[in-house]
Amino acid sequence: MLYLVLKMTHIIGAAVLLGTGAGIAFFMLVAHLRGDPREIAGVARTVVLADFLFTASAVALQPITGVWLAWSSGYSLGDGWIAASIVLYLVTGAFWLPVVWMQMRMRDLAIRAVETNAKLPAEYHRLFRWWFAFGFPAFAAVLMIFWLMIARPVIPYWD
Repeated sequence: MLYLVLKMTHIIGAAVLLGTGAGIAFFMLVAHLRGDPREIAGVARTVVLADFLFTASAVALQPITGVWLAWSSGYSLGDGWIAASIVLYLVTGAFWLPVVWMQMRMRDLAIRAVETNAKLPAEYHRLFRWWFAFGFPAFAAVLMIFWLMIARPVIPYWD
C-alpha cells in the first residue's frame, strides 16, 4: 500500500510540474503579448504564487518519492534511465530557479509601471526574453524525464 501511495504522489508531482510549468508559461506569454502593465502585474502575481505553492512543493517531493520508489523497487540510482532522469531534473532546476527570480522581478517592474502610470521599462523586456528562452530547455528536460519514467530504456553507457 505504501508503494502505491508513493507512486501516486510521484506521478501527481510530475503532472503538477508539467502542468504548472505549461500553464505559467501560457499565461505569462499571453499577458506579455497584450502589453498592458496592469494585466502583466496581475498575472505575474498569480504566477509567482503558483510557483511557490505548487511547483516548489512538487520540486521538493519528487526526489524524495523518486528515491524511495527506486529503493522499494530494487532499482539503483545509477541505473541509466534513473541517472539520466536525475541529471535532467538538475538541469530543469538550474533553469527554473533563475526563472522564479525573473518572474518576481518582472512582477515588481510591472507593478511599478502601474503605480507610476509608465510604460514597462527595458529591464522588463530584457528579463522576459531571458525568461522565455530559459523555458525551452527546462520544459524539454521535463518532457524527457516523463519519457524516461515511462519507457525505462536501457542506457548502456550509464548501466
